[in-house]
Amino acid sequence: MIDFNRLLLALVKGKVEFVIVGGVAATLHGSARLTMDLDVVYGRSKENIRRLVRALAPLHPYLRGAPSGLPFHFDVETVNAGLNFIIHWRGDRDSLEDQVIKALASPITNGQPDEKAVIDRLQQIPSYAPLFKAAFPDDPHPMTGENIAKAIGAYERTLVTPSPFDRYLAGDVNALSPKARGGLDTFINTGCATCHNGVLVGGGMYRKFGVVESYWKATGSQTIDNGRADVTKNLDDLYVFRVASLRNVAMTAPYFHDGSVATLPEAVRVMARVQLGVTLGDAETSDIVVFLESLTGELPANFATVPSLPPGSVTPPRESGKEGVQ
Repeated sequence: MIDFNRLLLALVKGKVEFVIVGGVAATLHGSARLTMDLDVVYGRSKENIRRLVRALAPLHPYLRGAPSGLPFHFDVETVNAGLNFIIHWRGDRDSLEDQVIKALASPITNGQPDEKAVIDRLQQIPSYAPLFKAAFPDDPHPMTGENIAKAIGAYERTLVTPSPFDRYLAGDVNALSPKARGGLDTFINTGCATCHNGVLVGGGMYRKFGVVESYWKATGSQTIDNGRADVTKNLDDLYVFRVASLRNVAMTAPYFHDGSVATLPEAVRVMARVQLGVTLGDAETSDIVVFLESLTGELPANFATVPSLPPGSVTPPRESGKEGVQ
């Protein structure tokens, strides 16, 4: 069984390492209102979009954790990301497509100096051209950053998974154990559901991290993050972050925006303390954790499938003053 908190796939293109790291989430999948039809999203052929994004998959690194010393947050999960009301902890990406287009142009995220460099590399592989044309038949020049973002965004919206909690909501009481049902009651009665609600059990609003006391006193964070205030430059947004989705939270340690808390029970206690002023006992914490484990869903079969890439080759860029690439 794959441990999705570990490295799933590492691909090396020239000198650039693209890493897909675990972290999963889920959502209510059986309801028609949550069915994401790619024809509705873009009015394109679903199969053509899927073919294109499978080919593009290595160009989009899903980084869950960041190496120390790099200016990253512990990012949100790729799975289920399309159902968040905003992307990233600080809300500095408006949509999945906005995230992709900015990642393409980021030397840190994508290893390329700009969007043009990405397009130039794709154009060196002739087999990509018909894939783009099939997916975007009305565009005279379909190989663009915008269309890459649309294709990857469409693919990401298919990454939704059901969980035992969804079966419980649909009427199957036995989908949750008695302990998990008790944990749900504790979760609600403690006040956790005030923010962690909706389809994602979170992910639908901004909230200050540390309502009752400063969060870093409880988490032991090495660096104090200003949160959304760094984006808006508004002091009212100091220490404000997007509320995290709790879908598959049991699979996505370490916790919080900076990965400062190692275990789920500890994270539950921290949240009760700094957000609600509540000190949870061992039994209450254990019950809530068992409920949260019921939010773990099954990954789609295509989540970690190695794509079949178009034939072709790309010459790695050379650094100035170097005779070759190591």
